[in-house]
Amino acid sequence: MTAATASAATDAAPAPGRYAVIGNPVSHSRSPRIHALFGQQTGIALAYELLPAPVDAFEATVRGFFTGGGKGLNVTVPFKQEAHALAAAHLSPRAQLAGAVNTLWLQDGALHGCNTDGVGLVADLVRLGADLNGARVLIVGAGGAARGVLQPLAEAGCARIHIVNRTAERAQALAAEWLRATGAPSPTVSAGGLGDALKGGPWEVVVNATASSLADAAPDLPAGLYAEGALAYDMMYGPQPTPFMRQAATDGAALAADGLGMLVGQAAESFFIWHGVRPDPEPVLAMLRQELAHAAP
Repeated sequence: MTAATASAATDAAPAPGRYAVIGNPVSHSRSPRIHALFGQQTGIALAYELLPAPVDAFEATVRGFFTGGGKGLNVTVPFKQEAHALAAAHLSPRAQLAGAVNTLWLQDGALHGCNTDGVGLVADLVRLGADLNGARVLIVGAGGAARGVLQPLAEAGCARIHIVNRTAERAQALAAEWLRATGAPSPTVSAGGLGDALKGGPWEVVVNATASSLADAAPDLPAGLYAEGALAYDMMYGPQPTPFMRQAATDGAALAADGLGMLVGQAAESFFIWHGVRPDPEPVLAMLRQELAHAAP
């Protein structure tokens, strides 16, 4: 191949697709690293960045990203319900039931939305050895993260799901919306305030779906939540055990895990939606865990 031919071939190669994670805050996110590793694994060229958005300018930031040639967005706190409203005309069944969206993309000129959080959570709980069939599960929090995992947990066979939140009315509204949308007689779904976390317990699985760990705090939960052999799971993650994980260990949880595996699992599902190729999350999770350990003080 001549130099001129090589240059022409290079010029003809398509530019890497542009992707990002949007949130506030977003600087802590490992999503750019995860998608870069998925791209290397699958041979797909992509550029993935952090996209901070002002809390009052989510829609404008999203539209600016796609108008500028962006291909796909992951959505994190606190924008998942706003993303659902933005893509309301083209929602996947998962997103419709969740009432929240964490994955956006353009298709035929229209904005589409899906929720991959629940898929990522269930896969990681199973990886950690949780038996969800017949399990009693407590979800702490009633925001977009909690919304995204209700249906996948139900489909995994959980017998009872109890949602608690600092504002009880918000948890009760989420439970009522989900029951209305599904009409499902099982699992039993109930809700209340944080002080109601013991009702229906003890629990085989307790999931912290709040962002409390970002503020270096644990939810204000009563003691005695955990059944024998129970798993505590924080959707947040870091190089050290989160405040919720430490709280759970003190309260008798047999195993406490952070949400890095969920993050990688939901990212793999988003990657599949965007590229039509399903990456292997295991080696990426192992590499990220190693990198977090090395970054720890």
